[in-house]
Amino acid sequence: MILTTTPSIEGKQIVNYHGIVFGEVITGINFVKDFFAGVRNIVGGRSGSYEEELMNARESALRELEQRAMEKGANAVVGIDLDYEVLGQNNGMLMVTASGTAVTVA
Repeated sequence: MILTTTPSIEGKQIVNYHGIVFGEVITGINFVKDFFAGVRNIVGGRSGSYEEELMNARESALRELEQRAMEKGANAVVGIDLDYEVLGQNNGMLMVTASGTAVTVA
């Protein structure tokens, strides 16, 4: 399956559109990660635990998007957009949404 943020795929012709597909993931960050991320904010540096959680959530959203596209008979998704949102206030919940257009390319 080809996944791309571009509206077309170079060298391929879109022969069928299957509609918009989504992949959504809501994940929680645990207290220990929150505590050490807070320490990092004070002393500076990157939070590896948050970065890893974000990477895992993004990959899960893209896998879900790909699965939904396959269920529609597509072999590619074009125009993919990734959105990130923190849910609530200080509750450690992160939502990652991937959306795009499922297509068949030849």
